[in-house]
Amino acid sequence: CLQQAKEVIPSAQHKETPVYLGATAGMRLLRRQNESAADEVLSSVGNTLRSAPFNFQGARIISGEEEGAYGWITINYLLGNFKQVSGWKKLLYTLKSLSETSGALDLGGASTQITFVSKHVSESPENQLYFRLYGKDYQVYTHSFLCYGKDQALQQKLARDLQASTSTPNSSLPDPCFHKGYERTININEFFKNPCTSDKKKQLPFSQLYIKGEGDYQKCRESIQKLFNKSNCRFSSCSFNGIYLPPVQGDFGAFSAFYFVMNFLNLTSESSPLALNKVTSTIESFCARPWQEVKTAYHHIKEKYLSEYCFSGAYILSLLENGYAFTENNWQKIHFLGKIGSSDAGWTLGYMLNLTNMIPAEEPASPPLSHGSYVGLMVLCSLVLVSVLLFAWLLFHKPKCLQKGIV
Repeated sequence: CLQQAKEVIPSAQHKETPVYLGATAGMRLLRRQNESAADEVLSSVGNTLRSAPFNFQGARIISGEEEGAYGWITINYLLGNFKQVSGWKKLLYTLKSLSETSGALDLGGASTQITFVSKHVSESPENQLYFRLYGKDYQVYTHSFLCYGKDQALQQKLARDLQASTSTPNSSLPDPCFHKGYERTININEFFKNPCTSDKKKQLPFSQLYIKGEGDYQKCRESIQKLFNKSNCRFSSCSFNGIYLPPVQGDFGAFSAFYFVMNFLNLTSESSPLALNKVTSTIESFCARPWQEVKTAYHHIKEKYLSEYCFSGAYILSLLENGYAFTENNWQKIHFLGKIGSSDAGWTLGYMLNLTNMIPAEEPASPPLSHGSYVGLMVLCSLVLVSVLLFAWLLFHKPKCLQKGIV
């Protein structure tokens, strides 16, 4: 990465080019598990970046709420939703509702974030962030669910299944979220060292667990659904685990693993978006394919990643439907985005924009009219003035024949 930056950025500009490093959920988990180890990683990375010829500005672990907010800033910045205009153009923007923002849905390996502007009064101040961009105030709802990224959600599901299983004495666990014919071996001790699974630790008479795929989408969804605790909500509405979530509204950009998984399954077309029931049937059909058939068809993809697309597809639907309450009616408001223009959809651009203050809080002063615009405006005013004068002259200097007719 640094070598590529050295090649792309002119050497004369190396010293004045700032470099920022933000670490996300993987490091948040490591910090929860071993804070000193997390500090050592940041220190080591910092030393490496300081040795580069750039202007290193520091490395830190960002919070889940920051990650969600930066993703929201990125997609709205790239979509042009923050652009402010002056004069008569502002009226056109208002009439076309071009100033509305899009929500952001981010899915990583260790966490997932939902962020959007809600019209409802907040019931949970800790889930609110405030921004002033281009002279406009935004009150943004955001929440980050640690351990609910697709990789950690799978670990949680396996731990829960293992905890509830009655067949553990033979060290074999059938799993409906893997293709029929697929097998995986898990080291029990390493498995329960994970902060996302340690609370479900179970004393077992063996050190290795053998997962055997069943390829049953419906059972997979039922198993995943148990990850979302929908009880004990003290607010008017919740997502899961008692976390406040106002009703979702407007369009959403879904990126990172949301996009990667759905794109693999050919479910990201914007020209002909699919209804929710069609998306469901596509994922169900994929999960039902035997592992050997899938492995042959996608031989260029690493088995570890390929084996988890069934689970990931089912998990995404469970998260969006059961977790965030998207329905058939608003499903097509979700847009799965890999890039917007030539830029990646994700939190990193928003992080940079925030740190460098590239989005001003106040609306910039209106620039003076260009020469061409000035000339065009003067010509228009002149034509209007001539028309008014001509009308007035005709009104007060009518032909005599017309005047006699009137008398």
